[in-house]
Amino acid sequence: MDAETAAIVRELKDRQEIYDCIMRYSRGIDRLDREMLLSAYHPGAIDDHGTYCGPVEGFADHVFELHYGMQHFTQHHITNHRCEIDGDVAHTESYYFFRCLNREAPFYCHSSGRYLDRFEKRDGRWAIAERICLVEARDDNWGPEGLEINSAYVSATRDKDDPSYMRPLTVDHARFTV
Repeated sequence: MDAETAAIVRELKDRQEIYDCIMRYSRGIDRLDREMLLSAYHPGAIDDHGTYCGPVEGFADHVFELHYGMQHFTQHHITNHRCEIDGDVAHTESYYFFRCLNREAPFYCHSSGRYLDRFEKRDGRWAIAERICLVEARDDNWGPEGLEINSAYVSATRDKDDPSYMRPLTVDHARFTV
């Protein structure tokens, strides 16, 4: 295999490993599988999910308590996905659609937004080092007043001030909730 073909194969493999990692996150969170969820992150990773911002291990506790206590089922769908790889660092933007069946009324709720991730390849393994979750739309059950409920989250914008342009992507430690 010539050098150009080898480089193309390496990039395709890296992209697939990164995408598979995002799929493990979605499956882990929907199946309440802590080991699978945490496998999407490097140890010590940081996640800013609005109401929780801090180390990923605490995020797993927070989100499982929330989803187990409030919902019968959840579905995290990944739609548009973009990935920029620069050596052993990658920045991704993955649009998500979240739908759930709650234990109490309102029974069906949904929201959508984007996961902004800085991936790092450490010891040959791609995983999330830092994540920012942006919520951009919620149904009337969760957001009857519009955007106000999203105030706990990093704000999205429709211009180059949007956090998706931040390089390197870093979570603001002043936002930590723990």
